[in-house]
Amino acid sequence: MSAEPLLEKLSIALAEARLEVVLIGNAAAALQGAPVTTLDFDFMFRKTRANLLKLKTAARLLNAMVLRPYYPVSDLYRVVNEDEGLQADFMAHIHGVRSFDSLRSRSQPVQLGERQLWVADLSDIIASKRAANRPRDRAVIEILEKTLHERQRIQKGQAAGAQTPKRA
Repeated sequence: MSAEPLLEKLSIALAEARLEVVLIGNAAAALQGAPVTTLDFDFMFRKTRANLLKLKTAARLLNAMVLRPYYPVSDLYRVVNEDEGLQADFMAHIHGVRSFDSLRSRSQPVQLGERQLWVADLSDIIASKRAANRPRDRAVIEILEKTLHERQRIQKGQAAGAQTPKRA
């Protein structure tokens, strides 16, 4: 079973609500080729009054509800639609990331159907998991680092191939 159809529905609702987010965590890593799995989607967003209204709009479009499962100081908002198996967490602050703008500046768009979703750079995902230092985060850091090194090796090879003049 692929999470892509659910992520596509989510990206449509976020776009229609005009809520700017960046996908983080294992779902973002999986979209970049890391062999990891997850049951939920994690996003970073700017916590403003307008964005909280947009989050509620997106939840309504998904027939979901917005929950605050942890202490309010955590700045975590969970969008849940149990019938669809949807759980998406929206955070204003994440470990190891200075700001939404800094994260967004290094993220890349990924096409999901007709919509694009901004996905955090793998190095930011690793930094966040390292800073959080939870057992479940430490468990995947080595896998994510190997994926990052492999991607960098491939990119260097492609760049070197582009610079090498072809002989006739």
